[in-house]
Amino acid sequence: MLVNWEKVLTTPLPFRAELAKALLAEHDIQAVVVNKKSSSYPPFGNCELFVPQEHAIVAKVILDNETTFS
Repeated sequence: MLVNWEKVLTTPLPFRAELAKALLAEHDIQAVVVNKKSSSYPPFGNCELFVPQEHAIVAKVILDNETTFS
C-alpha cells in the first residue's frame, strides 16, 4: 500500500483526520488520509493518517500535544 509511510492516527471521524492533516501541513509535514469507512454503512470503518517514516516521530509528538484531538 503506502511504502515508507507510517500510520500516526486512526479515527472514526473523517473531519478529525483532515484537521490533523492540516495541523501537520502547518509544520511542513506531508500527510495522507486513507478513508476506510464503509460507503454503504458509514458507522463502520476508520480514517487513517499516514506520514513519511522520517517524520513519523515528530508527527506523533505534534498530534499528542494538540489538545483538540484528545
